[in-house]
Formats: sequence, structure tokens, C-alpha cells
Amino acid sequence: MGHFSEPHICQCLSRIATARRASAVTVAGGRQMTGPQFVEAVLRLAHALLRLGLKPGDVVAISAYNSDCYLEWLLAVAFVGGIVAPLNYRWSANEARSAMLAVNPVMLVTDTSCISWYSELHRDGTPSLKWHVFLDSLSLPFPRNGKCLSFHVLVSTMGMLDLHMITPPSPFSTADYVWARDGAVIICFTSGTTGKPKGVAIGHSALFIQSMAKIAICGYSENDVYLHTAPLCHIGGLSSAMAMLMAGACHVLIPKFEAKSAIEVIEKQDVTALITVPAMVADLISFLREKGPWKGKDCVKKILNGGGSLSMDLIKEAGNFFPRAKILSAYGMTETCSSLTFITLYSPHFSFSSQPLHFHVGTDLSSIQRPRGICVGKPAPHVELRTDGDDSMGIGKILTRGPHLMIGYWDQVRSSVCNIHSWFDTGDVGFIDGQGQVWLIGRESGRIKTGGENVYPEEVEAILFQHPGVAGIVIVGIPDARLTEMVVGCIRVKENWLWSDKSHELGAEKQECLLSDEILRQYCRDRNLTGFKIPKIFIPWKKPFPTTTTGKIRRDVVCQEVVSHVRCIRSNL
Repeated sequence: MGHFSEPHICQCLSRIATARRASAVTVAGGRQMTGPQFVEAVLRLAHALLRLGLKPGDVVAISAYNSDCYLEWLLAVAFVGGIVAPLNYRWSANEARSAMLAVNPVMLVTDTSCISWYSELHRDGTPSLKWHVFLDSLSLPFPRNGKCLSFHVLVSTMGMLDLHMITPPSPFSTADYVWARDGAVIICFTSGTTGKPKGVAIGHSALFIQSMAKIAICGYSENDVYLHTAPLCHIGGLSSAMAMLMAGACHVLIPKFEAKSAIEVIEKQDVTALITVPAMVADLISFLREKGPWKGKDCVKKILNGGGSLSMDLIKEAGNFFPRAKILSAYGMTETCSSLTFITLYSPHFSFSSQPLHFHVGTDLSSIQRPRGICVGKPAPHVELRTDGDDSMGIGKILTRGPHLMIGYWDQVRSSVCNIHSWFDTGDVGFIDGQGQVWLIGRESGRIKTGGENVYPEEVEAILFQHPGVAGIVIVGIPDARLTEMVVGCIRVKENWLWSDKSHELGAEKQECLLSDEILRQYCRDRNLTGFKIPKIFIPWKKPFPTTTTGKIRRDVVCQEVVSHVRCIRSNL
């Protein structure tokens, strides 16, 4: 049980009720709710959960599309001291079952998004589950008696909770919230780029301080109209939603991101702010190229990008299509409750004439021979960052500590083995320059060991991605008897460019829009990339690179395909 001087995410309710007394706080499809209506809906649901028997510390798993109802559940469960475990509706049945067994929820809340794995999950059962609430009508194959055959679970819909029968709470009951015993409010799952996703327990304090940082740095306010483009099962979507709730902004919710629907809603609702990942930016720009003139260029003022850096081409085009928007990028992870650092990529007050800060190390640092990297900006005010590098360049693992950190991985929280006071290893390698800017070189786990030397894929990718003919690049290491690992580059070629293995036989005039192994290796040499870091093999890649649901490259999958490809080539020699 907490003290009322401590942060609680439901502290935003009183502000929402007053700041948006006569204006919409949520817009979803044809539904709109004012601040008082939204707060009343949250409190009614909270009282219904208490009446049902939900207790502080109970875990409620939610698998659903983005909606105003999702926001209500997040706050209502937190209000009664429960812990929300958002499940990714894109998961397979095995992944959903694994997550459920890891966090032992007493309640599962779903909608039609999980129809692909719902039946299988119910057939096998989750021992801890007592209740299942379906957000829509009973359109899925429930047993007729309302009980699951394999385990005793009461199945109901929102209507069956009899919310309309609950006496409207008094204005003062917005302060009657409670805390879970361990302080957790969210169990957010990592992306799982190489293994099973981990459940990350996040407390009220971390969400509160992350929200304050986003409000301060991005400039969010009650005047904003925020479009939910990221799913609420991901830390980026959750943390930005909380920031906008605390700011008292208006929330516009679409079930999931699609460029066409996002652009239509931006124009219709005069959206001022949204968050993206690079793939979303590319999709929006691709759609807008075909659309022509549009009204959104006048209303969007803030775009926060995460999940990877934007190329110079994407930044320029985003600036053209969103000329009044300040475009920022954030670096962070689930374990740090989203963003650690922020950097401004484009401001409507400046042109592209100057070199953006986020790009590769230039002449200012080349004199001290620091490896190339990507600048991700300066830490947020509440974040402590350092590296464990003990050489003159300070290159090492990036470590962080502060109130933004997770309570711990859920299994560790429940076994009391986590230490929240120690420095947290982000798993990234980089350095901090004299101006306090953080530079990323690569992931420690993705490091390639070749000929006794270390190669970080991101460093090589950063250089090759600057080539005008490269649309996409992934660097992996494959087993090699002599080198231990061989550096291989997987290349997606831009439209109107050609790939050739015989470029040396062509004249210079025919090589203007041509790519080949040797052309790319020479490009790396011209940019002073150390020889052992230059890929020994380049493989043209014709399909999209495999990614997680947050857009992160699945290097393990790419590596498996490369190994198979190389074996096939060698077997035919």
C-alpha cells in the first residue's frame, strides 16, 4: 500500500475532469467522451472490478486493439491496485500462453484482435485465470454455459459487468486509488528479438517521471490532439499515452496503424502530435506522395520517433510533408520505461542546410579517431548515464540508473532477487562526448567476432546506409572456419538501381546507378571503415527484412537465411 505523496498514474484523473470539462478527451470511431465522462467511466469500471473481487496486486492481462476502452481499463485496474499485463495481439498462441503463464493473471480482457489464438489458449487453459471479459459482443466461440471446459473461468462482456447499475462516484473519489504491494502497475513485455519476451515490471514512479520528461522535452500540453499510432501493448505507446493523459490532451484512437487511416484521422481531427517508428514514417511518406495536397501539414506540430534512427532522406521528406512539426527521436527500451535520451532531428525554425546531429561522426570527432556511431542526443533530466569504458575514448557498455528504471523482471520481482539500486546495463555499446551527447556504436549481444576483432553491425550499417543506392542494410556474422565469424552484408537495392556481380566489366558511364560487392567495399574504404569491418560478402535482399512487432530487425532470422544461402552457393561450386 502506498502513501498519497507517492506518484500514482490515476493522479491524472482530477486534471482530466477539469481541463477537459467541456471538450473531448477521447475520440474513437464515432464515440467521444468529455473529461468528466471519461473519468466517470474509469471509476465505474474500477468499482465494478472491486465488486467482482479484484484485489491489489492481482494481474489483469489485456489483449486488444487500441481503443478508448483500453485506456479506461489501464486506469481502472491501476485505480484498485491491480497490475496490467498488456499482451501483443500479434503473438502466436504459444507466445500468448507463455506470457500468461509467466505473470499468472486472474483476469483476461480481449477483443476480436486475438481471435487467431483465442480458442487454442482457452482449450489448454491458464490455471490462475478466474475471469475473462470480452470487450465486444460475444462473437467468439464461448461455451454455452459461460464456463470454459478446461478450467473454471467466468466469461462476460462489458455489458455483463452492469456498469450502469453502479452509483456515479462523488467528485472526491478520484483520490481513492491504491497501490500494489510491490509498486508495480504495468508488466510490459520486451520485443524478444532473439529469444522469449521478458515481462518487465514497471512502477508508477517510472511512468510518472517518463511522462514529465516527454511533456518537458516534446512540449505536450492540454492543447494537443494526440493520435495513438503505436499499440498500447508496447512501452512507447504506453508511456506516450500516460504523458498525454497527465498533460490533459485529447486522445484520438484508431485500432491499429495504417497509413491511409492515420492520414484521414489527422485531417479530420486536426491531430497535433503522434509517435512513430521508421517503418511508420516510410509508410506515411509513401502514402502522402500519392495523395498530393493535404490539410495535415498545417496541424501536426510534434512527431516523436523511436525504435531506430531515421535516415537523412526520411527526415527531409518528413520535414516536407510535416513542415510545421518539430521532429524528435528518442532512444530507450522497455526496461527503462521508454526514452533515455532525446534529440531534435528537424525544427520548423531551421532548414536542412546544417548537418543533423544524429548522423555519423564527422570531422569534429575524426581527429581523435573515435569509431563511427549514431548520436541519440542528451539524456532526459532525470536520467543518469555512463559507460564502463576505461580507455581514453570512454567506449564501453552504456549503463543507467534513476527513477525511470523498471522494478525488475517479473520473475525476479516475485522472487525478491532484483537490485533496483545498481546500474542497469542497457546492452548497448557507445560513448558520451564532451557535450554530453550519447553515441551508439552497437549492441553487445549483436557483436561479431571476426579474426579476433570486434565488429558492431550498426556501425557498418550506418555507413552503408548513406549510399544513395541502398534502401536497406543488415549486417550479420556467419560461422567461418578461419575467421570464427565472417561479416556479411544483406542489401536492399533502391528502385532504379541495379545489382551486378560483374560491375568491373562495365564502363564508368554505366555504373552510375549500379551496385556490386566491390562498389560497396570501396565505398566503405573511402569512408575510412577499418578493413576487418568491411563485409566479405554482399547478398542482394529482395523481400522486406524480418522484424519484430516494434520494427526491430530479427538478426537471428536474417543470419539463418544467410547461412542457408551461403551453403547453397558453396554446394554448387
